[in-house]
Amino acid sequence: MRVASYNIRKAVGLDWRRDPDRIVDVLAEINADIIVLQEADRRVGTRAGVLPLDRLETEFDYIMTDVSLHPLSHGWHGNAILVRSRFADHVPERIELPTLEPRGAVSVRLEQPQLEVIGVHLGLTPGMRRKQMSTLQEVMKDRDHPVLLAGDFNEWNVGRLPFDAPADVVSPGPSFHATRPTAALDRFVLGKGLRAVSAHVHHSTLAKRASDHLPVVIDIAFTETMT
Repeated sequence: MRVASYNIRKAVGLDWRRDPDRIVDVLAEINADIIVLQEADRRVGTRAGVLPLDRLETEFDYIMTDVSLHPLSHGWHGNAILVRSRFADHVPERIELPTLEPRGAVSVRLEQPQLEVIGVHLGLTPGMRRKQMSTLQEVMKDRDHPVLLAGDFNEWNVGRLPFDAPADVVSPGPSFHATRPTAALDRFVLGKGLRAVSAHVHHSTLAKRASDHLPVVIDIAFTETMT
């Protein structure tokens, strides 16, 4: 199964044009089964989502999971998750995190295969990120099914990611800034029952213009046991 994470900066590219179709074209290049998005909504007013949902569904078979509180939003605090229509039987959830900012995590739990993907966009201060990651680690420990965290961790130092074994932190590579990537801010954390087959940063010509982050991609496989 392929999972991608992408901070789309409200669909505003490096040319300062808001171009939602350009973001969709990048997602099409990746061809993931599940896509975790950050900054998928505008931050002011009605907090409307920025992506063309009709095009995502009709052309690429993606549906937006229902995690929003506002009628025009795609996500919660900008965090959104797209899944292929074959995963229509899923359970969405909003996960509260400690925060001083409008932050939170969202998840989708699939029935077949048994998998929960949690999308995150963590805080700007080290102390708050530690608290948020500690909460997420407890969430992973409490689940009785495989869990994958994906998103923008806003953490430059992988040594500051406090996820204990058997959790596996996967940093595909530098994904920020898109013009000259030097920071691996976008990562995955695999819980019990999962292993990484491969992971990479998506370096297409289009992706280098569509947002200030590059997408990250992971291919995962399921292990035989959760013990």
